[in-house]
Amino acid sequence: MNAIPAAVQQRAAELRAAIEHHNYLYYVLDAPEIPDAEYDRLFSELLELEYRYPHLVTADSPTRRVGGTALERFAPVRHAVPMLSIRTETDSGPDGARSFDARVRRELGLGPEAPGVEYAAELKFDGLAINLRYEQGVLVQAATRGDGETGEDVTQNVRTVGAVPLRLRSIDAPVLEVRGEIYMRRDAFDRLNERQRAAGEKTFVNPRNAAAGSIRQLDPAIAARRPLSFFAYGLGAVDGWTVPPTHSALLDALQSAGLPVCTERAVVQGADGLVAFHQRIAAQRDALPFDIDGVVYKVNSLALQQRLGFVTREPKWAVAHKYPAQEQLTVVRAIDIQVGRTGKLTPVAKLEPVFVGGVTVTNATLHNEDEVRRKDVRIGDTVIVRRAGDVIPEVVGVVLERRPADAGAPFDLHAQLNGQCPVCGSAIAREEDAADWHCTGGLYCPAQRKNAILHFAGRRAMDIEGLGERLVDQLVDGGLVHDVADLYGLRTGQLEVLERMGEKSACNLIAAISRSRDTTLARFLFALGIPDVGEATAAALAAYFGTLEALQQAAMEYAAALTVAGDDTAAARARRLKEQALQQVTDVGPEVAARVAAFFTEPHNLTVIQRLRAAGVKWPETVMERGAQPLAGQTFVLTGTLQSMSRDQAKERLLALGAKVAGSVSKKTDYVVAGAEAGSKLTKAQELGVPVLDEATLVEMLRTGD
Repeated sequence: MNAIPAAVQQRAAELRAAIEHHNYLYYVLDAPEIPDAEYDRLFSELLELEYRYPHLVTADSPTRRVGGTALERFAPVRHAVPMLSIRTETDSGPDGARSFDARVRRELGLGPEAPGVEYAAELKFDGLAINLRYEQGVLVQAATRGDGETGEDVTQNVRTVGAVPLRLRSIDAPVLEVRGEIYMRRDAFDRLNERQRAAGEKTFVNPRNAAAGSIRQLDPAIAARRPLSFFAYGLGAVDGWTVPPTHSALLDALQSAGLPVCTERAVVQGADGLVAFHQRIAAQRDALPFDIDGVVYKVNSLALQQRLGFVTREPKWAVAHKYPAQEQLTVVRAIDIQVGRTGKLTPVAKLEPVFVGGVTVTNATLHNEDEVRRKDVRIGDTVIVRRAGDVIPEVVGVVLERRPADAGAPFDLHAQLNGQCPVCGSAIAREEDAADWHCTGGLYCPAQRKNAILHFAGRRAMDIEGLGERLVDQLVDGGLVHDVADLYGLRTGQLEVLERMGEKSACNLIAAISRSRDTTLARFLFALGIPDVGEATAAALAAYFGTLEALQQAAMEYAAALTVAGDDTAAARARRLKEQALQQVTDVGPEVAARVAAFFTEPHNLTVIQRLRAAGVKWPETVMERGAQPLAGQTFVLTGTLQSMSRDQAKERLLALGAKVAGSVSKKTDYVVAGAEAGSKLTKAQELGVPVLDEATLVEMLRTGD
């Protein structure tokens, strides 16, 4: 390795310091001192030096922003501190702020005479949440929020964002994680779309999608060409850095460290201060250079934040306060019917394109048939379309005075579809007094295919280990699996060619599919994905009928009773249905009974079930005395480790005997079953005086039924 001359090392250090200084002036202080051409000259000089002397490149060099090698996929990142969401205040008027303040005061035990709580008020940016991890002041990792617990490693792409400092100023703590938002300014978004159009490439619908899509590009060179910005607004994990006592002081400290922090923020007192901030930002919202969908209020004192704590993984000390939804007028050109992953049929208005809420909207949900009729939306109508934040655009109402003379007839979903699913042709059904129509071909319908397979393979259903969402996508998209019965015809050779499978993984999956052939009737019924039939209901049906054939016969009888004509009253019809076997099962009411009947009388579903049985799916056949559920009405809670069976197996056997199995102990709990190393649930049971059973007693109870 050739030695790097001292003068070259010194010049490189000077260039890095100068470039980062000008980045700070430009992105943080918004006060650039040099023209872009001079900045480009300094950057090019550093790039040339690092090209000649590769060992000059440091982790925090500005040249690292150019982009690295393209990735095959993003690696998962487990957040050291979860990235939790905050509650959204539903009232977009002044009362929304007052409600939040009232909750905070109540939680803190403040009376009417106590002074107002001090809050930090800031903007709610419409972008992509990011966690930046700095170690010894150097950026080492950037991760998306993901599900809050685990995100994706997007470090290479975030390095290309000029507003994100690669080294913090005057901070060398072992760990400092900074939370913030990657976003795109409106003017930058417009320029980007102009370039896309000029190149004949796809344009973006809004700045948020453009920002999120840029950060999730596998090739960082693409992200480097996108005009992204960043604002910091909080912390994640911290080690070795003294956190300021208030949120506002924290933001000041982050800004001093070289991180961009939005200047549109304030420290206010009490509800009146929150209301004033909300109204001030609302007045200037359209003039802001970037999109927001509301403001955020946080109790300013970090000590009070800690005292207030969290509820259902949301902080009690913060809230998002959105603005009223944005609305525009447009014309309905057609009403289509979409089939969702669960079979729900949703009418969708096809609109004359209109720009609303930062997006050009051509479709808007009409929710369900009752909603369309309530609003009396017809083809040709001028309608009010609303889009709020990321919510799907919806038709709010009709401008009746603009209805044309040739407007379409009132909407009738069943008539429009001739009673058949537009995707698979199966019958559509709707329970009495229900809002939604559903396709009954759940096992067969292509629109529901992936969802049906994932549910069928779930751990509590057929338990096909290794059959996850990514693999199901490949199997369905590749035409290898059209319904769940096709799983049992798969061969290792078909699987080995799939992405990230290989011979060993393929053999393991085939073995897991083979093992799933031996199951129980309760698991099989749950795996079928019958709407509204969960584990407990499936177990109750299995226990009551004993065989699949008996359940199918009951379903046909119930369906026939549903269609009998000539009832004098609705009460007479209800009495007739109540006499059917399906409604004799514990916790099976008319809605669930109707769903079961519709499922088992749809020929497409019966065909798939026949193919599953032909493929060798089986379970022990038992014919039980009708109503033989000796533990019906009793609630159990399981805790600790059982030796003779797993907790899932114990739960399944309890459900089969009619019991309910809860996840927490309360005064309504009948028994707590305590295995080895039982924890807080056992303590809770002892405190409440709930009877505690050991494993031997449970086994005897399962054997005898009492």
